[in-house]
Amino acid sequence: MVKLNKIYTRTGDAGTTGLVDGSRLPKHAPRMQAVGDVDEANSAIGLAIIAMGARPETRWLTTIQNDLFDLGADLATPIPDGADEPWALRIIATQVTRLEEEIDGMNADLAPLDSFILPGGSQAAAAVHLARAITRRAERSATAAADEVAINPQAIAYLNRLSDLLFVMARRLNDNGAADVKWVPGASR
Repeated sequence: MVKLNKIYTRTGDAGTTGLVDGSRLPKHAPRMQAVGDVDEANSAIGLAIIAMGARPETRWLTTIQNDLFDLGADLATPIPDGADEPWALRIIATQVTRLEEEIDGMNADLAPLDSFILPGGSQAAAAVHLARAITRRAERSATAAADEVAINPQAIAYLNRLSDLLFVMARRLNDNGAADVKWVPGASR
């Protein structure tokens, strides 16, 4: 477990940060960009929870926030050549499957889309759309990092499914899609 008695350590003052295995990387390394983007997505989900108030979806998002801490740890733990360390905290397939099941459950009550939708509608849906967009960035960062170092494929799959879940959740928050703001191509010409 993590125990922090002191918040500043000065170890990052030279522009590096520590990974779970004790190695250090530049703070601007693609792996660290992905970790930071996951943290930002998690923060945006926190704001969405507040915007949603007392709704059943907040329980799902709180679970997802915990998963995103796991995912950050996963990204911050190098995968050594060969077999992975047994102590490494990794996103696993069942976490991705759980998101898929939640998506399917929420999507069952939604009318099919007949247009792209704009991020908005209700305050809660707009907050979830913002979290979705940040999650998409985290996914792009993770795939960019995967071009340079080994990244757990389940971590990338989780981010991909999470953005899908957030999209469907935003529609659910918009009165099951009835209050979605539809894109009208060329409407402002």
